[in-house]
Amino acid sequence: MRFTRISKAVAIGATAALALSACAANTGTNESSSAGSGEAGNGGEVRVVEVNAFSSFNDDTAKGNVDINSKIAYATHSSFNYIDNNLKVVKNEKFGKYEVLSEDPLTVKYTINEGVKWSDGEAVDADDMVFAWAIESGRFNDAKANDDGEVVSGTNYFDYAGDTSGLALTDVPEIGDDNRSITLTYSKPFADWEISFDVLTAAHVAAEKAGMSQEDLTKLLTTLPKGDPENPVKPNADLKKVADFWNTGYDTKSLPTDKSLYLSNGPFIVDKIVPNQSMTLVRNEDYNWGPMPKVDSIVVRYIGESPAQVQALKNGEVDIIAPQASADTLEQLEALGDQVVVEKGEQLAYDHIDLNYTGVFEDADVREAFMKTVPRQQIVDTIIKKLDPEAKPLDSQLFVPANDGYEESAKNNGSANYQAADIDAAKKLLDGKTPTVRIMYNKDNPNRSDSYSLIAASAKKAGFKVVDGGLGASEWGGALGTGTYDATIFGWISSGVGVTGVPQIFGTGSASNFNDFSSKEADALMDELIVTTDPAKQTELQIKIDKLIWDSYYGLPLFQSVGVEAHSSDVEGVKYMSNQTGVWWNFWEWNLKK
Repeated sequence: MRFTRISKAVAIGATAALALSACAANTGTNESSSAGSGEAGNGGEVRVVEVNAFSSFNDDTAKGNVDINSKIAYATHSSFNYIDNNLKVVKNEKFGKYEVLSEDPLTVKYTINEGVKWSDGEAVDADDMVFAWAIESGRFNDAKANDDGEVVSGTNYFDYAGDTSGLALTDVPEIGDDNRSITLTYSKPFADWEISFDVLTAAHVAAEKAGMSQEDLTKLLTTLPKGDPENPVKPNADLKKVADFWNTGYDTKSLPTDKSLYLSNGPFIVDKIVPNQSMTLVRNEDYNWGPMPKVDSIVVRYIGESPAQVQALKNGEVDIIAPQASADTLEQLEALGDQVVVEKGEQLAYDHIDLNYTGVFEDADVREAFMKTVPRQQIVDTIIKKLDPEAKPLDSQLFVPANDGYEESAKNNGSANYQAADIDAAKKLLDGKTPTVRIMYNKDNPNRSDSYSLIAASAKKAGFKVVDGGLGASEWGGALGTGTYDATIFGWISSGVGVTGVPQIFGTGSASNFNDFSSKEADALMDELIVTTDPAKQTELQIKIDKLIWDSYYGLPLFQSVGVEAHSSDVEGVKYMSNQTGVWWNFWEWNLKK
């Protein structure tokens, strides 16, 4: 089970969120599972539905960081901890342990247990942890960006989707325990230290693809000087080869003939893929270093439309679904009676439309004008209101209503100016101009399509010429940040713990900062945020950051998502989860009733 970079927000085409540490969501149940629990199950096969199609065996790149890829990684990789459905961090000490050796300076030792290995038989060890540290810390990056967030000098090596500012506070890891441990020492306190480090992909595979040995790669990573954006140097050729492979080498919609591209160190391993249709996972027979699954295989089917998911569940073709929430979907599921078990709750997710800071939207007046045309209230009424009569437009980029800071931030950030479309105000800002705007979204996702249609129709009234840039379910994620569109409708979903999701999305030059938002003032506040451990102070800082985002005409949050999960009454162990892992959070407990 891959419970990696727990603080990393994940892009999803169905729903989305950047929910933070103070969130208290309805998880649907008070039960949770620990790393050591579980009895032998009944075997067999469970069939689960996902909205999006698989596109990469590396969910840690900005391109690969979409929900379906992360869930497959979750089932095929193990780590030091995971989050249960009460949003608590649970240690997996069968995989390894981590211990704080010192509070000042913060020093943490990570040790992987003997016997933990990749599915090709190679040990998971310090080489893999050093490789992960190099990626997650951005240690060797020396790229420098201008005020618009554009790189003007130097090199960014690994296209890591998460935030690197926390682990950037560490020095070169100390390797020990016969190459099974590393020790990290931080120069400052780090709020999310427990959830920001994890083993990623196999170091020996990346080394081989770059034409070097694993030992040589580790030596390179522990001896190469730290990157300095003020004094950039010529890119290191060996590191560039490793990074170029890591950034794109795992991207695929089909099963590679090279098994090293989909190694597992977790409960399951990928066995089959039918591109854009399905994937089959089977038990990793060597795995015994974490919760043991009760089923022998999991078939993942990609079905975008909610009615089709419900029909498949009704027909007995699938066992678990998490369709996009709507009143119609809930009514259809409830009509199935005792055949299914249905759970509903809030998600740590929000839908939003983001505007690029380049091209047609380089002009702040044009960004503001477009924001004035977005019919947020109509979108909520059309998509969410029937399911949640109390639903309102989401008025923060950083908080959801359950967060302590939401009301204060919404009151002061300027969101009150964008409750409903104001076409006259938009026309005044445009002053006769008729800009062309291409909007990218997942066209296979009904909610995304509905949002696009409503936004496009409203924007045209103000004089905008709107181009439909919708892409397929397995394509939209890879298009994020490519500059092939002017605005995009998608979403973020997070784990519900930690604060490093803020610089991940809004930090200047971050790999997941897809629209090139850049604010020196916001960057300084985010630098302070990640080293602040007081929750009240974290909230105060986020309120300030939220206002800076709104003041820059970034785009608009639309609504917090509602989650619906349903499963056959023949399957037990499925429990509602509000965060990015959804129904997968305890997949090892899924069991077929006798």
